Amino acid sequence: MNKNSNISKISILILGFILLNFISSKLYQRFDLTEDHRYTLSKPAKNILENLNTPITINVYLEGEFPTEFKRLQIETQQLLEELQSENKNIRFRFINPLGNEEALINQGLDPSQLSVQQNGVVSEIVIFPWATIKKGAKVERVSLLKDTNAQTQESQLENAVQNLEYAFVDAIHKINADKNKSIAVLKGNNELDDIYVYDFLQTLGQYYHLGKFTLDSVTTNPSATLENLSEFDLVLIAKPTERFTENEKYTLDQYFINGGKTLWLVDNVHAELDSLMQTGESLAYPRDLNLTDLFFNYGARINTDLVIDLYSSKIPLAIGNIGNQTQYDQFLWPYYPVAQSANNHPINKHITPVNFKFTSSIDLLKNDIKKTVLLQSSSLSKTVGTPTIINLESIREKANPAEFNNGNQPLAILLEGNFKSAYADRIKPFKTELSKSTSEANKMILIADGDLIANQISRGQPTALGIDIWTGQNFGNKEFLMNCVNYLLDDDGLLEIRNKTINLKILNREKAFKDRTYYQFLNLIFPLLLLVVFGVVFNLIRKKKYQ
Repeated sequence: MNKNSNISKISILILGFILLNFISSKLYQRFDLTEDHRYTLSKPAKNILENLNTPITINVYLEGEFPTEFKRLQIETQQLLEELQSENKNIRFRFINPLGNEEALINQGLDPSQLSVQQNGVVSEIVIFPWATIKKGAKVERVSLLKDTNAQTQESQLENAVQNLEYAFVDAIHKINADKNKSIAVLKGNNELDDIYVYDFLQTLGQYYHLGKFTLDSVTTNPSATLENLSEFDLVLIAKPTERFTENEKYTLDQYFINGGKTLWLVDNVHAELDSLMQTGESLAYPRDLNLTDLFFNYGARINTDLVIDLYSSKIPLAIGNIGNQTQYDQFLWPYYPVAQSANNHPINKHITPVNFKFTSSIDLLKNDIKKTVLLQSSSLSKTVGTPTIINLESIREKANPAEFNNGNQPLAILLEGNFKSAYADRIKPFKTELSKSTSEANKMILIADGDLIANQISRGQPTALGIDIWTGQNFGNKEFLMNCVNYLLDDDGLLEIRNKTINLKILNREKAFKDRTYYQFLNLIFPLLLLVVFGVVFNLIRKKKYQ
């Protein structure tokens, strides 16, 4: 009887385990108990993953021996990929040790990074490949796992890298899988930047949107048709025009915007170029008449004809002598190249690295019903200089007096949002069109007072990556900022939401850990043993007393 009862209980227990195992295999659930929900994918990320219907393979080159900080990057990357895989089974990933394949990886554009490792007070150098590749059929996307190369410490570099992980992978999946459904017109005809200077940004932009060149030349013969053709684009990009706009051209752009088209303006209102300055040592900076002042004034902003100089600036190379037949260069801070820090007050400028301006002007915000957001501004140690004025390279030798840089923060890039009134609402129209409107529905535009913000540098006749200074190697956030601008104007808020996700890492203080290592060793090794001995002694005393 007892034997049969035991068999029945054991049988029920086994069946219970089998049933529990079956239920757990069908009802899979992950719980994220972290304060910042770092292991919970954002809704836009899930939407992008839902559209992935074919298998992709992710290779991560973070296998091997790493210092503690980058071991954590490896773990965080693996946990994120597991989360992505749990959302879509078409995602496959593996970690690969790059040792032995360094040359092949470099040929693929996966450049290594050199790290300084400090252990027990000893500093050594190691090389890692902080990259991943995503492959779908014949298409391959590269994913950089180290976002900020300008970070002062490896801890902050790691924090920025982990902060960027979800966006980096989901963005790459989006690029390799999504169909382009919006179009951008790159305006030509008013002597805008040559293609080679906007090559890198347009190449990046073309991974998400359809691009097309558009000129306003036909407004002189058939302005109405020109406006209709322009209205087929979702956004117009205007990069550093240097020729005056006619009234027909202005009205075309005005009505395109009033009818719902988005506009990204990058305007130099002052003529000042470093190339001419390098040739003679001094150059005249003077106002540039683009005939756009009344247009922007009507929308609620004014780009001034001044130059902003800032103690927080980037460097320019200057020849300091010769060694043999080789000219020697050194880098000098150039206050006419302000470096704007992000205020993190908007999805466009949140979490971006500093942005480099070149001969930029200030922007006045005028009172009207339009909402205005300052996206980038100069530092508090800046001032404006009126034009025309002589710019002299000799000024680099002069020691700047911070007390003179007291004009405060100057707006350099602004976002305008609201219901706009046409600049020609109360004026005679330059031409008739069926698309003519006096006021717009809710719309938005971005105005940047520097045409060179979008310009990449040229090295040996080839365009370089936008934002990277070929002389100093410093990486600025120009491309990331402009991509955020385009994403926001075209309502790709999903990518912005992923990029703006905030993660708070608890970084180990290595100096304190090394200094107090004896205390922590005692706390982690000896103290638990002492606690166990005390518990054993007390337990035995209680037991003897109870059963004596």
